Parts: sequence; C-alpha cells; structure tokens
Amino acid sequence: MNRDLVLHDWLVAGIALAAGAAAGLLLRALLRWLGRHAERTRWKGDDVIVDALRTIAPGAALIAGAAVAATTLPLTARVSGFVNQSLTALLILIATRSTARVVAGLVQSVAGTRTGVAASASIFVNITRIVVLVMGVLVALETLGVSIAPLVTALGVGGLAVALALQDTLANLFAGVHILASKTVQPGDYIRLTSGEEGYVVDINWRNTVVRNLSNNLVIIPNGRLARTNMTNFTQPEQQFSILVQVGVGYDSDLEHVERVTLDVVDSVMADINGAVPDHEGAVRFHTFADSRINFTVILGVGEFSDQYRIKHEFIKRLHRRFRTEGISIPAPTRTVALRHDEHPASSPHAPVPHQRGASPSTATERTDLTELTDSGR
Repeated sequence: MNRDLVLHDWLVAGIALAAGAAAGLLLRALLRWLGRHAERTRWKGDDVIVDALRTIAPGAALIAGAAVAATTLPLTARVSGFVNQSLTALLILIATRSTARVVAGLVQSVAGTRTGVAASASIFVNITRIVVLVMGVLVALETLGVSIAPLVTALGVGGLAVALALQDTLANLFAGVHILASKTVQPGDYIRLTSGEEGYVVDINWRNTVVRNLSNNLVIIPNGRLARTNMTNFTQPEQQFSILVQVGVGYDSDLEHVERVTLDVVDSVMADINGAVPDHEGAVRFHTFADSRINFTVILGVGEFSDQYRIKHEFIKRLHRRFRTEGISIPAPTRTVALRHDEHPASSPHAPVPHQRGASPSTATERTDLTELTDSGR
C-alpha cells in the first residue's frame, strides 16, 4: 500500500460497486424481457441461451464493478494480484456454470428434434454438464496459481481405486450409455421385462431407468439389469401393432355371414374409436372346431400399447350387440352327465348275504327258508 485509505477512495470504490450492481440488475431485466420473446419462437435453443445469460451477465457486471473498485484502492502489488486472480477465477466459474447450462440445454434440444435420439434421457445431459464443469474448475485452479498437473496425476492414480469401489455404479452408467447408443430403448417406449415389469420409459439416467406403468406408478430398474434381461419393446420398430380377439359361434351359424358381420364391426371400431388405426384392414380367421362352437380370431389394429384395452372393450360390446341383432348365437360350453346305477348296490335288499364265520352256505339257506315258511304261516 503506497498511501493510506481516505474517504475519497471508499466513495470511488462504492460508486464502482454500485454501478456494477446497477448494470447487473439492468441486464437481468433486459434478459428477462428477451426470454419472454424467445418463448414465442419455435426453436428452443434461444430459450437456453437467454436462460444461461441471465446468470453470467449480471455476475460479470458485478465482478467488473468489483475489479474497477479494486483498481481505485491503493493496494500493494501482491494484494492487487490476488484480488485480480480471485475475481478472474470467480468469473471463470460463473461462465463455466452458464456454459454447462447452454451446452446441456442444446444437447437436450437437439436430441428432442431428431428421431432415434433420447430426447428425455438425462444421462447425456448430465455427462455433458459434468465434463464442462470439471474443465472450468481446472481452468479456475490454474488461474489461481494452483498447478493442476499433480492433481490430474493424483486423480488418475486414485481413479482405479474409485472404479473398484464403484463397480456397480459404473456398470449401470456404461449400461445406460450402451442402451441409448444401441437405440434398443428410448424414453417414451413401452417395454415389458421377462420378470414382469412393464410400462412407459420415462427417463434413463446415469444409474437406473425409470418406467411408469399403467397404474401411474414409477418402477426403478437398474441399467445393468435392463441390459442383461430379455425384454419386449412394443414401440419399436413401429408403434402401431395388431391385437387378437378370440370369438366363437354356434355350429348352425352361416360362417360367411358371420365373417361379413364381424368385419363390419371391425371397420366401425377402427373408424370411430380414438387410438385405433383407421386404415387397418381387419381379418377374421376360423381355426378350431370346439366342443360346442366354432372358434375364430379377429385381428384389430391399435395405435399404441395402452389403446388396446379401450379398443377391445368397444369391439366386444359392438360385436355382441350386432350378433344379437343378426340372430347369431354364441353358445356356452355344455356337458352331458350320465348317471349309472349299480345292479347290486351294497344297500339293496336283494344283496347276497355275506358269508359268516362258522356258518355253512346250506345253513344260511335253511334259515332263510324257515323264515319264509313262518311268514307264510302267519
């Protein structure tokens, strides 16, 4: 310090800080106004840029005011250098945070406008943000005079121990990247695992996959398990698919008439019900002579997985009503039960007399005859 601080130094420094704060508030209000106009455009990239500038512009203005204030004070060369380095590092950190938000937002925006890219997969966004933040922190440390070469070497040596300690976490991370890179599962797909879990994929993050089932509950599946298990994706390669409905009619039905009526009902359902495929060509296939009826399969088209329940519901109601109108019967299974009576049941009065120990068959016959004579004498 070349001289003592006087009131004039404090006033100039205060004015510089106030000017920086006022410039920051003005820039914040201006960027808020630009943000409202950016929301009206179709491109989402301008929203991301304006949102990032809301952080860096006011902060940069305040840091500039602090730098001007520092120059007006009679500081020593060492203190002045330390202040400048600190303000520069702080500006780098603010710029790094804003840059991370811009890059991550642009990645998500580009992913959302391209087919086959995970629009809602936060794993790519998180990786991009972490890489930018780490680079910014290293540059800020280098600005403060901290040598990052030993730090990078230490991180490289310690990375092996960290990798061994976080095997499951790293396995899930690379499994999630592999799933997204192979494009087998994307957010929005309806999947079903062999273990029974099924639903819409909401997000694939660095550790697990979030699935929302039809009950609106979230199922959390580790990425490593999802990559190892057998899975059915009902959205790829096409979201539209066919469903089968089993029907049966009586043997006295005219099958040509049954086919025409069923196809009429299929066409009406495809044209009227939300979620059906209007240009789907319905099909009826007879396949079994059952015990009491002839069974056939009706093929319907649906737009996506959850629509099948509503379409089945409406098709069965309309087909049942139409069959009743046309006089087509849907017989229930019948069973004929035959009851056979035993010729010599144990409780019959004409059952043979069981052989008793110590009595001969002739004796039993004589006693029977004597009883009959006695009854006739009466």
